[in-house]
Amino acid sequence: MDKGTIVRTVVLLVALLNQFLVTAELNPIPGTKEFWGELITMAITAAASAWTWFKNNYVTWTGKQQKNVLKEANLIK
Repeated sequence: MDKGTIVRTVVLLVALLNQFLVTAELNPIPGTKEFWGELITMAITAAASAWTWFKNNYVTWTGKQQKNVLKEANLIK
């Protein structure tokens, strides 16, 4: 996996952990009201999920083959 894939995966995992903490009624964002904490958490999770979903990560075996073909054709870095 490349650096971008790792970063996107870590951001998504942190956002999902944060979402879990809010669901468990723990306040992962100190100093915020419950509603704002939930709203901020939902926005972070939605943004991280969308970023991870729409970005081509080349995680599967087929995806890695596709990436190699694109590299050989000098279509990606």
